[in-house]
Amino acid sequence: MTYIIAEPCVDVLDKACIEECPVDCIYEGNRMLYIHPDECVDCGACEPVCPVEAIFYEDDVPEQWRDYTGANYEFFEDLGSPGGASKLGKVDKDATFVAAQPPREH
Repeated sequence: MTYIIAEPCVDVLDKACIEECPVDCIYEGNRMLYIHPDECVDCGACEPVCPVEAIFYEDDVPEQWRDYTGANYEFFEDLGSPGGASKLGKVDKDATFVAAQPPREH
């Protein structure tokens, strides 16, 4: 199990969660952030600092945002486990489902 970032993050990319993550497992895509399921230690530090309340424990993702669970895993299929987001930097892609979303205004 891991934490999942859902729809409220799309086109926001606040990054407060990145600053709180003790294991550097939150990666930046083009339109949203993603939590690496194998690198996350389930500490939950990211969840309360998200200003748009987009982070959920995997079992607690609201039904309307369930597709973001699959998108979170898909983002890392080609990427593998780089072992830290800060050394990798922004990844120039998004999960297919996220990339297909219409632009959001916040």
